[in-house]
Amino acid sequence: MATCPNGHPSVEQDYCDVCGSPMSGGQVSAPPPAAAPSGEPCPVCQTPRAAQYCEVCGYDFNAPAAVIPEVPEVTEVPGPATAPTPLGRATRWEAIAGSDRAYFDKVVAEGGPDAATMAFPPYCPERSFAMLGQHVRIGRHSASRGTRPEIDLSGPPQDPGVSHLHAVLMLRDDGGWDLVDPGSANGTHVNGKGLAVNVPVPIKAGDRIHVGAWTVITIRENSP
Repeated sequence: MATCPNGHPSVEQDYCDVCGSPMSGGQVSAPPPAAAPSGEPCPVCQTPRAAQYCEVCGYDFNAPAAVIPEVPEVTEVPGPATAPTPLGRATRWEAIAGSDRAYFDKVVAEGGPDAATMAFPPYCPERSFAMLGQHVRIGRHSASRGTRPEIDLSGPPQDPGVSHLHAVLMLRDDGGWDLVDPGSANGTHVNGKGLAVNVPVPIKAGDRIHVGAWTVITIRENSP
């Protein structure tokens, strides 16, 4: 094992593996420099000194004093601009449920097994339902099935022609809505036109959806 000029035994033959000084064939060519105070912190990374070179960043404690470059303060880099909100995403949609006497009279006039027993409610206050999420179900809740649609028309008064799952409003990628009837017993109408089963139909603000014997749902679009 060779000895470096500073008197350290070193396995390496080119530079001392203790202090990093160039090796000179094991001969001491110069007296070792004055040792720095024990535990002197490295001016670069603040690691306590153990030898000539800092064990962490390699700083030479015996080198002439040099100006340590300041690390620039890291400031928050602004992120990319917020992506534009898809059409309709920032809009608050709501469904207003109420009763429609004209539609009820039409249903009764068309007949049916229950037409004679149906009665139009003398009082049916409007109810507002927020259209939130990807799917908004229209129907009546069922305790036995443990289901409660987002637009719950259970009443009172209760429309006897509304199925437990009568129709579903589905949010599109562009922020608009489609309406689908999955196979209700009495059908679904939009602006007077019946829907085919399982065929989505685009819905816009102001559209009137008729379900059951007398229920009408009006779609509203409100600015945030």
